[in-house]
Amino acid sequence: MSSPRAALGVTLILLASFFFGVCGSFGKVIIQSGLTPVQVTWLRVAGVGLIAVVAAIGPLLRIRREGSRPPWGALAMFGLTAIAGVQAFYFIAVERLPVGIALLLEFMGPIVVVAWIKFVRRNPLPRPAVVGALLSIAGLCIVVEVWSGLRLDAIGLVAGSAAAACQATYFLGGERLTARVDVRLLLAVGFSVGTLALIPLAAPWAMDWGSLASPVVMRGIETTSLVSLIALIASTAVAYVLGLTSLRFLSAPVAGALGYAEVVVAALAAWALLGEALTIPQIIGGLVVIAGIATAQRAVARRRVAGGELAEAGV
Repeated sequence: MSSPRAALGVTLILLASFFFGVCGSFGKVIIQSGLTPVQVTWLRVAGVGLIAVVAAIGPLLRIRREGSRPPWGALAMFGLTAIAGVQAFYFIAVERLPVGIALLLEFMGPIVVVAWIKFVRRNPLPRPAVVGALLSIAGLCIVVEVWSGLRLDAIGLVAGSAAAACQATYFLGGERLTARVDVRLLLAVGFSVGTLALIPLAAPWAMDWGSLASPVVMRGIETTSLVSLIALIASTAVAYVLGLTSLRFLSAPVAGALGYAEVVVAALAAWALLGEALTIPQIIGGLVVIAGIATAQRAVARRRVAGGELAEAGV
């Protein structure tokens, strides 16, 4: 049996994956209204940053009162890599590779986490976490139909690989930083840095702000791009809070493997909200991803004796 802490961690990361998954549908209708993907991403990051800064006022006042010194450099690096870096490198990859291939490369992040823990930190890993991650990446290959329009581009492959490395810092850096600082402070600094770093790519001064008033339709309900943007920002904020908090209870490899639930949720959300049909490969791939998640979850319940102490592998 897994401990209550581990069970809480699993619940949090799966909820985070749900909120991350629905973001794609909200973002898609905003892009269709006239903004570019990178502009929508910047608005998303800036919006979450604004919420995070307000939420971090309490922790900041406490830090000032106590005279403590948070790891500002590490927090800023988290923003540059786990937030801005993932987005920037992904868009470079998308420009040169099919979207499915670029997405697949980005989602190699959890595999990078597994490799880092195994070969750099030289820490033993629970086998279910490794098998679950590999199963999930195989399912993702099927979902994005990697065999369709496959072409190789050196710069695109490097950018996609860089996106994966930056995604890995979300789990590895988040695991370390959430043990040292308040999650609200981590998000405030990270998203503020991410917002500034993405400005040259997004060029907000050239953005067609009027497009946010454009009508959009989601599952027969007419609304505006602005409402969809608010939903996108809110979902993203909740997802990051839940995901980073889960890293207080789960190891980075386990959280990364469970995070593949986002892929399944994204496909189901596109079907439910946008009416996009699910193909047979997507259904099969989704089932493989779910099998990988179920396998990785077993790592949370595994216990091993190490150094005379009984420790949970997933915590």
